[in-house]
Amino acid sequence: MSDYEKNSVIINGMEVEIGDERNLLELIRKAGIEIPTFCYHSDLSIYGACRLCLVEIEGRGLHASCSIKPKPGMVIRTSTEEIREIRKISVELLLANHKVECPTCPKSSTCKLEDLARRLGVTEVRFKKTNIDQPKDFSSDALIRDPNKCVLCGDCVRYCREIQGIGAIDFAHRGKNTVVSPAFGKDLAKVECVNCGQCAAVCPVGAITVKPETDQVFKALDNRKKMVIAQIAPAVRVALGEKFGMTSGDIVTGKIAAALKRMGFAKVFDTSFSADLTVIEEGTEFINRLTKGEKLPQFTSCCPGWVKFAEQYFPDMLPRLSSCKSPQQMFGSLARETLPALYGVKPEDLVIVSIMPCTAKKFEARRPEFAHEGLRDVDFVLTTQELGTMIEASGLNFAELAPESLDLPLGFKTGAGVLFGTSGGVTEAVLRFASETVTGRKLENVDFHAVRGDAGRREATINLDGKEVRVAMVHGLKNARRVCEEVKAGTCNYDIIEVMACPGGCVGGAGQPVAFNNGTIRKRAKGLYEADKMLQLHKSQENPYIIETYAKILGEAGGSKAHHLLHTKYQSRRRITEKGMPLLTGDATDKLQIKVCVGTNCYVKGSQNILKALTREIEKRGLSNEVDIQATFCFEKCGEAPNVMIGDQLISRCTVEKACAALDAAMGTRQKATATA
Repeated sequence: MSDYEKNSVIINGMEVEIGDERNLLELIRKAGIEIPTFCYHSDLSIYGACRLCLVEIEGRGLHASCSIKPKPGMVIRTSTEEIREIRKISVELLLANHKVECPTCPKSSTCKLEDLARRLGVTEVRFKKTNIDQPKDFSSDALIRDPNKCVLCGDCVRYCREIQGIGAIDFAHRGKNTVVSPAFGKDLAKVECVNCGQCAAVCPVGAITVKPETDQVFKALDNRKKMVIAQIAPAVRVALGEKFGMTSGDIVTGKIAAALKRMGFAKVFDTSFSADLTVIEEGTEFINRLTKGEKLPQFTSCCPGWVKFAEQYFPDMLPRLSSCKSPQQMFGSLARETLPALYGVKPEDLVIVSIMPCTAKKFEARRPEFAHEGLRDVDFVLTTQELGTMIEASGLNFAELAPESLDLPLGFKTGAGVLFGTSGGVTEAVLRFASETVTGRKLENVDFHAVRGDAGRREATINLDGKEVRVAMVHGLKNARRVCEEVKAGTCNYDIIEVMACPGGCVGGAGQPVAFNNGTIRKRAKGLYEADKMLQLHKSQENPYIIETYAKILGEAGGSKAHHLLHTKYQSRRRITEKGMPLLTGDATDKLQIKVCVGTNCYVKGSQNILKALTREIEKRGLSNEVDIQATFCFEKCGEAPNVMIGDQLISRCTVEKACAALDAAMGTRQKATATA
């Protein structure tokens, strides 16, 4: 039988059988040959821009292997002299317009550009730099964006759009002026970014990185007047070891405690404790809603990326979100309430540091809802990556550290609290509580395998004493968008919906060590399930320190004190926070304010034409000093688009004629008022 009759190809003289690979690149990698690429990501659409994955196909010439499907009989060469030279030139061109500061770049140890330059033998750059340096964007609480390091691979753009369904950043301009930028060239903090940080996780260089807080924490540790304590999130314990050569999923809680204490932290606690607290509060809230049949489904509220997403896109869903704070903020609130008296320290001298797998936690800690009397519930948030950096800077040999214990009382947890770190874990923990509460019987088998898995959307039906409870677990905000739309349309019927912004949940958070395949995330999740098994207690309601906390501090679950400390409210973020985009500038004091919505619905129904017509009319009449006209977003009446606000009058289904008439009327009223005055 000839090669052309077989379901195989020849790669560098080796026969390789074709499987379910979606392109030639995956087939070549299956054969053990690593093909360099910048713009290829297995979870994203094919882009084919970097041209580094070129291969030679006999009879067809050079092709990008990421965009070619394998066909039986193909004869492929992956590393000819021509291909090697093209790849070197491509990397040189990237380096020519890349801000090279490798020793000080946060991405230096995981930078693909640095790695490829080394692998391909690039020792000099023969091309002149042409780009002009652009300012860095420090506006976000979670991320730093450095456009001078961007290689235009598009990974961040596609991840934000395809996995998260947001599109906070995109390509702008054309040709040599092409850049990746937030809308209208705005700062990242002023667009619809939810701070999930997955753009930083997939960025192969240092164009988007986590915003560090290590210097502030070191400064607090050096201040002898301060008592600095730490809380460790569940997912951190199964990922930090990767930074020090350990296996993904290894549980290193004891080593983390030892490292933190050697760095000067007075006490080291566990966010899993406050996750147990969250289970009790959220479970009680769910049972009350289920009993009354009110505001179901109940969405979880542990993930700050998801919460901000809901505030921006689905504010009508906010009453369905659990009012519980996240475990991070519950811990901060309870620590502020109890630890100053316990340790004899002034509240302002207690510094609370969170160690999280998540970049959005940095934004969450700075929400105004979580600050009281000038003190934030959580002072600083370090990602897993940042903790690794601090351990290295302190000269500690992490792998050789002898494990130490976490401190009590806020360091004791059950397996239910640990499960919060993986998708489905919050649901399983709440079900372990709700099952005993509803049935009144001790739950012997605590495992709810039906809610586990790594699919982006899963659902299950759980029987609680004859009552069927329908649950859904989603990760990735594009999946969350679909579920929210179905809830609004009444086409799905769930009781609990758990949402995590990041792939796999917190184990896949953007603050974790960089992982280039889903296998790493699965190993981390497996580590958390093993951690649950190794603990003696698996249900939050069995945690003796949680029981004591309710008895001595909180009172009953869901009671007034618990609500004061552990619950919060959310706000609609539908409207862009800043004033809009002024078209006729000048001092707006005492001017007639005109706002034209240019959101999608209004735009497609002609708001742009209204905006242009009004602008021309104002200029024609010489009213620029009397009228301030702005393009803005969303009056929340999308079904009645286009919408225009003239003074205090909102005109829905507006036309140019209606707008001009309203302008005439408003100016007439102002002139009469002026004459009377």
